Amino acid sequence: MNSHINYAAVLGAAVSLFALGGVWYRIFSAPWMKANGFKDQPPASNPAKIFGISFLCSLVMAFNLAKFLDSPTTTAAWGATAGFLAGFGWCFMGIAIVCLFEHKPWSYVLINGGFLTVGLTVMGLILGAWR
Repeated sequence: MNSHINYAAVLGAAVSLFALGGVWYRIFSAPWMKANGFKDQPPASNPAKIFGISFLCSLVMAFNLAKFLDSPTTTAAWGATAGFLAGFGWCFMGIAIVCLFEHKPWSYVLINGGFLTVGLTVMGLILGAWR
């Protein structure tokens, strides 16, 4: 079976998720901190490690989505749709289930689940468009 994965697109999709996270959590910083019960911004014990592992996770997510979209007929529209379905149907709902048992507020679910839904939609769009 031939692979139709564009590894540059995988890298670009990972970078897009990583960059979106920076913007998303800057915009939603105050409600995110409140939803987590933080009084002050938590100190980053090792920012290089946190950001490095976060980027590695973004790269794994992008490659995983690329494998799901590994078809010559994949388009930008299908990529975005598949990304949305993965983000909302798996990530958002998974976070919601965990948060129900952890008694987290719905704002936590909306902020974190929303990030992953938007992020995977954008990643799917990139992967589908950049064939």
